[in-house]
Amino acid sequence: MVAEDHDRPLGGRDLLELGALLVGAVVGCTALGLVVDHVAGSTPVGAVLGVALGIVLAGVGFVLRVRSALRASSDGQRSEVNR
Repeated sequence: MVAEDHDRPLGGRDLLELGALLVGAVVGCTALGLVVDHVAGSTPVGAVLGVALGIVLAGVGFVLRVRSALRASSDGQRSEVNR
């Protein structure tokens, strides 16, 4: 049953997970930046850096997740050809 999951392209659930990853990274890092601003007494510096860090982390996570999904999909296709 697990092998069947790798034979299909990215589905709706996978896309929802990617969206949650993107939103979570940006919102989480922004919130962390706001906390740093509050503690340090700086104005928008922590929030801006948090947004930038969140975008970078979201992009890296997105690329890694899509790359692994595509690799798993192509591995499934190769195993069917070898049968």
